[in-house]
Amino acid sequence: MSENKQGSGWLALLPILFGFYVMGFVDIIGTATAYIKSDYNLSDQLASFLPSMIFMWFFLVSVPASLMLSKFGRKNTVMISLVITVIAMFLPMLANKDVASTKYIYFAAFALMGIGNTIIQAALPSLMSNVVEQDQLTSRISLGQFVKALCAAASPFIATFAAKQMGNWKLIFPIYGGLTILSAVWLMATPIKREDATAAGATFGSCLSLLGNPYILAMFFGIFFSVGADVGFGFSIPPFMKDACGLTQEDAVRAGSVYFIAKTIGSFLGAAIFAKIAPRKCFPWSLLIAIAGVVAMLFTRNAAAVLTCIFIASLGLSNTFGMAFGLAMNRLPAKANEISGLMVMAIAGGAVIPPIMGAVQSKSGPNGLIFVILGCCIYMLILGIFAAKQKEA
Repeated sequence: MSENKQGSGWLALLPILFGFYVMGFVDIIGTATAYIKSDYNLSDQLASFLPSMIFMWFFLVSVPASLMLSKFGRKNTVMISLVITVIAMFLPMLANKDVASTKYIYFAAFALMGIGNTIIQAALPSLMSNVVEQDQLTSRISLGQFVKALCAAASPFIATFAAKQMGNWKLIFPIYGGLTILSAVWLMATPIKREDATAAGATFGSCLSLLGNPYILAMFFGIFFSVGADVGFGFSIPPFMKDACGLTQEDAVRAGSVYFIAKTIGSFLGAAIFAKIAPRKCFPWSLLIAIAGVVAMLFTRNAAAVLTCIFIASLGLSNTFGMAFGLAMNRLPAKANEISGLMVMAIAGGAVIPPIMGAVQSKSGPNGLIFVILGCCIYMLILGIFAAKQKEA
């Protein structure tokens, strides 16, 4: 099979894919923000900074993470990220909604979550390249994004189950902490051949110098706006459904699952399609689908119609991250560690876009959220057209 690059095949790929599930824990931020905002009566502006506490670290830690890949190896770097994530997942249990100052525990927990997630996002695609062939890498990254989306789709349901049946929504955190420990044990027990030295020589200079390559720079901003739109949707769906469609808090939170269910379906379809059709050819068509769904949201306040629009937009956006990441890595496969670091740095878009959305929402109402997402999609459409015209590396 094509995954059998180093004699380990799917036995090595499976724990890496489960690592993508752990990577998906960060997508709880939209659901968690809605609950934390309600628990502590936070303003729109302050609540919008909760996602930033996760995603700001992608700008600060991504290049050091790529250096960790060189120093410790890809598998060991993933293990470090899992340890940090476990700590982050148990920290929120110290917070108490009856003590206002404990809201800052969430800020600290999300910061650790962001650091761990930055490292794992830099390390997992590189580690995946240890066990799959280059021509299948984008497809397998999309498969990983499918697994990540499964986690995101389940998060609102787990949180509401914890709130209603277990009496505390934040019990989702120790549940995820336990799954992170399982992931670490599984990966530790799986033999994966370490990459050779020539694939591991990343430095600060070698990472940043790649931004001088127009193709890599374009994909960098593709990741920036892809994650910005993705996090923006997760952040905006609950308040949009509540303010524009009149849903209750819990119904508005559950509505977010529609986005992630569609993202799960789209990622699965992408993994299958990219195994047969070049991702660069699919890129612009994906964005046309996304833009159609986003624009339609501006013209309806019916909850069912809005959810349909969200579903369509999510299908279009579901593979933009994987396409940009995979196309960048395939452009210069010998620079996989450096490119991983740069692409993960671009995930800082998830820290930049939500505060912009919060500010625009405060001035122009619910539609302001949608206009910001639309701007992200327009850039990615231009990128998709650019990518489709490029020759294979």
